[in-house]
Amino acid sequence: MKKGCKYGTHRVIEPKGTLPQPAWKIDNTMEIYDNEILIDVKTLNIDSASFTQIKEEAGGDIEKIKARILEIVEERGKHHNPVTGSGGMLVGEVKEIGPALQGKIDLKVGDKIATLVSLSLTPLKIYEILEVKPEIDQVHIKGEAILFESGIYAKLPEDMSETLALAVLDVAGAPAQTCKLVKPGNTVLIIGAGGKSGLLCLHQAKKMAGVTGKVIALEYSDEGCERIRKLNLADEIIQADATNAVEVLEKVSAVTDGKMADITINCVNIPKTEMASILATRDEGLIYFFSMATSFTAAALGAEGVGKDVTMIIGNGYTKNHAEIALETLRENPALREVFTQLYV
Repeated sequence: MKKGCKYGTHRVIEPKGTLPQPAWKIDNTMEIYDNEILIDVKTLNIDSASFTQIKEEAGGDIEKIKARILEIVEERGKHHNPVTGSGGMLVGEVKEIGPALQGKIDLKVGDKIATLVSLSLTPLKIYEILEVKPEIDQVHIKGEAILFESGIYAKLPEDMSETLALAVLDVAGAPAQTCKLVKPGNTVLIIGAGGKSGLLCLHQAKKMAGVTGKVIALEYSDEGCERIRKLNLADEIIQADATNAVEVLEKVSAVTDGKMADITINCVNIPKTEMASILATRDEGLIYFFSMATSFTAAALGAEGVGKDVTMIIGNGYTKNHAEIALETLRENPALREVFTQLYV
């Protein structure tokens, strides 16, 4: 059996010398190296920004969505959307473990896992697309994938369905980073608050900011605003278009007496919301861009252009214990769990 690099560089076809994520094309043959895990894939959870782009490109046509997903994987050896640069994650069953990993990891053949690394670096073969669920960005398939030695994963919990766990784990970095960043007394703004990551972030923001803090939810849709209202997850709810920076500035200023947010967490799945995040945040405040639709060039130049001294954090989807924190969020909040069950199962 061939020996592989911990980070999967042995799978890179083009350009040579790069890591699997930035590579244009990787080797997706399903014969494993000594330090790889072969997964029998059941479900892909496509990154929200990526799925939205594919759906719009396909005009909402399911067969065209299927064709585009297959085309990307065939062309690149992985599901790495060339427009958004993002991928998603998967759920499946461990099929084979390379000998170099046996006894070193807490997995055995037959374990059900969710990968916590992006599909944009994961060697993937799709043999058949069984179902596309555009309302929750999920695609049920017959396929196989490779997890590298450096790849992180979570065993699926026994107290919730696979589909529910996948919906939560797909955005696990957002609530975990919120938990880490928000301090008691902070004024926190969540942009895109009515979606999957936004709702989880609201729960953690309320918990961490405490009774002396203030949580502001900004959401575009009527449905999302009503969802937040029923769950009582925000002190203020603003209905606004996050691509309209001036509107967001005025509305956030109104509910903060001009002080603006200490921390802004951007969870939207569309581009051009960078300036709204920047203007809504106070000088020397902090912005966490979880959204993969973010242009970090636009964010950097935009902050400079309006003379705003803010710390901006790239939305690293991983932070320590993020899977456990995200799943525990639903356990802590039964009403939120019920909403997730209705929306994503």
